[in-house]
Amino acid sequence: MESKKFLLNEKDIPQVWYNVIADMKVKPRPLINPGTKQPLKAEDLYPLFAKACADQEMNYTDRFIEIPDEVRELYRIYRPTPLVRARALEKALDTPAHIYFKNESVSPVGSHKLNSAIAQAYYCKAEGVTNITTETGAGQWGAALSMAAKHFGLELAVYMVKISYEQKPYRRSIMQTYGAEVIASPSMSTKAGRKIITDHPNYSGSLGTAISEAVELAMSTPNCKYVLGSVLNHVALHQTVIGLEAEKQMELAGEYPDTVIACFGGGSNFSGLAFPFLRHNLSGERNTRFIAAEPSSCPKLTRGEFQYDFGDEAGYTPLIPMYTLGHNFSPANIHAGGLRYHGGGAIVSQLKHDGLIDAVDIPQLETFEAATLFARTEGIIPAPESSHAIAATIREALKAREAGEQRVILFNLSGHGLIDMTAYDRYFSNDLANYEVGDDEIRRNTAQLEKII
Repeated sequence: MESKKFLLNEKDIPQVWYNVIADMKVKPRPLINPGTKQPLKAEDLYPLFAKACADQEMNYTDRFIEIPDEVRELYRIYRPTPLVRARALEKALDTPAHIYFKNESVSPVGSHKLNSAIAQAYYCKAEGVTNITTETGAGQWGAALSMAAKHFGLELAVYMVKISYEQKPYRRSIMQTYGAEVIASPSMSTKAGRKIITDHPNYSGSLGTAISEAVELAMSTPNCKYVLGSVLNHVALHQTVIGLEAEKQMELAGEYPDTVIACFGGGSNFSGLAFPFLRHNLSGERNTRFIAAEPSSCPKLTRGEFQYDFGDEAGYTPLIPMYTLGHNFSPANIHAGGLRYHGGGAIVSQLKHDGLIDAVDIPQLETFEAATLFARTEGIIPAPESSHAIAATIREALKAREAGEQRVILFNLSGHGLIDMTAYDRYFSNDLANYEVGDDEIRRNTAQLEKII
């Protein structure tokens, strides 16, 4: 039984991004200046971000925001991406559920991250910026921004989480091929990095640490801005091209999802697929269930505290209202490096707090079992991050089989795993393990949060 693709034309590439905040009855709490403890305004973010991105970050009113023509033109390189009905996976699971996936792995860099990288690089170039900095976990974001930066003639420095720098050397090579400078984080090139190395000489890094270093370099370098690939509102906004396309493609398929699933690190690809469908829940038209799938080793949505916290380890960023494990949380060295972040974005966190989305945490071995089944049925080797969404989808499909119910499940295949084969090698050699965070560790790490604000 062959899987079936649902394709759109170039004219179907969205002309706008969808801003879910405009439709939320309970808006996300504001970002807070950690010094004054006052809510931030857009202009407070201008020294760090491109002005257009800062304005988008604070836009709580416009439902749709126009995509610049030059950004949309670059989207044409790989968009619209396919929607696929995974009939072979359905057959293997013997489920009455209809399983669809949005295949974002077809982008030139192999992931959804290019959707925001192009937009942010464009806004920096339009403002006259010459240098940008960023962080990356697994390297998907770093690869995407490296490509976008080269197109717009920007110099890019990428702080890559040290464990991923070592585990995923070919992602580092991709960034260097596009002309980016890649630094293993923590490094000796920043004050934040030097302090962390001094305090913890064998520390393998975290996204929070890499963010601290990238922010510090941006703030100390002339004509330089910081660009990031997840968590903040404007990044989620740019990713909604995924769900807006998927809506049209589900119409072509003659179905509508009962359940929408994506993996969750900071929230970019989950937001991108889920938010356009969520707007129909918010208007009362639909009752779709939304599931964010995160690692058991970094379970911020399922076991974290809903509290203000820093987005980075050194405390350089504004305070963000988020589900968090604490900005000092040190995640286990799982291979899904893009999901090893201590907190969730403000929008997703508010939606979770209000019961509008669900979250599940999944052990590492279950994700690789799901990834292997998906590869053997659908022919695509998924990234370890995306495999969390596949595992959650399989859980839901098996529930449908047990209940004898025909459900429609849509998930986001946010990236391929062709540069993650070392992780697969270790899985097949029985050299991977599950990591679960203890309750005591979470309590210790979140105990200081109330003192922050």
